[in-house]
Amino acid sequence: MSTSRRLAFQTLRHRDFRLLWAADTVSMFGTQMQRVAIAWHVFVLTGDPLQLGLLGLFRFAPVLIFGLVGGVIADQQDRRKILIVSHVALFFTSAVLAGATWVGMASMPLIYAITFISGSFNAAAGPARQAIIPALVPRSELAGAATVANLSMAIAGIVGPAFAGVFIGAFGVGVAYAFDAVSFLVVIAAVLLMTIRTEPVQLASRGFAAAKEGLAFLWATPILLAVMGLDFVATFFGASTTLMPIFAEEILGMGAGGLGLLLSAIAAGAVIGGLVMSVLPVPQRPGRVILLAIMAYGACIVGFGLSTSVVLSVLFLAGSGAADAVSMAMRHAIRNLVTPDEYRGRIAAAHSTFAMGGPQLGEFEAGVVAAAFGAPASVVSGGVLTIAACLVAARLVPALPAYDSAAWHDAEEEAGAARAPARPAG
Repeated sequence: MSTSRRLAFQTLRHRDFRLLWAADTVSMFGTQMQRVAIAWHVFVLTGDPLQLGLLGLFRFAPVLIFGLVGGVIADQQDRRKILIVSHVALFFTSAVLAGATWVGMASMPLIYAITFISGSFNAAAGPARQAIIPALVPRSELAGAATVANLSMAIAGIVGPAFAGVFIGAFGVGVAYAFDAVSFLVVIAAVLLMTIRTEPVQLASRGFAAAKEGLAFLWATPILLAVMGLDFVATFFGASTTLMPIFAEEILGMGAGGLGLLLSAIAAGAVIGGLVMSVLPVPQRPGRVILLAIMAYGACIVGFGLSTSVVLSVLFLAGSGAADAVSMAMRHAIRNLVTPDEYRGRIAAAHSTFAMGGPQLGEFEAGVVAAAFGAPASVVSGGVLTIAACLVAARLVPALPAYDSAAWHDAEEEAGAARAPARPAG
């Protein structure tokens, strides 16, 4: 049981996990640069905010359409090969965008097409990447692995866009696209250097039947459903990015320059939350931490919605980012601990759909409520509903706050190989 108390950064002593983590950090940095470059490119080409808004649709649509398919592939095929093939494809999408930009052939249809195609390949790469992690670290250290992975994501979320602005101003969007392409080569090299060899799981079902089987497992596992449901609810009701210009200009009187400060405060808080989690022992009851973190997130959202002070607003947003980082790490940890290996890809795909769908739909919901009742009312009501959802989840799924990762690990050790044959094939 003592192994569950390891510090998160100790997971980096495992060579294969360290390789994947370092490569993913570089890749996430490149992806952040590409997102900023594409947004700037679309603005330069069209100057139309609607065209900018459509980028979110073209990013989310592939996850909605192909997400579960990617999960099935991740469960049926060698996950290393999936990562290699998908990142080769992602390299070519970014390379094509860079080449088209340099020769003056970039257009809105091409940008939308590349965004959709890269999103489709990410729908396969994402579940495979998440599903392979339990093969790289001991099961008792999965929470720590999730913590350091989310920390690098948060850092990339701050440094990537900031660096992209300087980089694009100096060299243009084409070079940013090229950097993103090279970052995918780093992931390919890291996967090729791994010594571990993962065998595909032999599933009784194929295609749609396998996807349906994954959804049935999710429905029959209340703790997983609660974790994903809370993720969706928190990001749906807590979404407020779309309303930030209103707060910056009309409520806080900060002007356009203050918008960047508000958005950066969230990312900075996420980094702080990730750093704190990485130097503390991994919690033994991650479900309880999730509930507390999401309630803290909701409280910070309420505080931000009520605030008319710049300092308080920045602090509340930073607090929401920190709470979200803690919750995210624990959500990934529980998912990896509870999910059997033959379902990892499909459950990771379902989790990604929940995680992306919440904020995308939430931004629309926030705009509708703000149009009817004002931006502060939209944000405050979202925070209150987020807290209420946690209380309901704790009442309906008592297994979530009671979940003991160390006790579960001990039970798994005792069960050993006897667990697998006992699990139904279908």
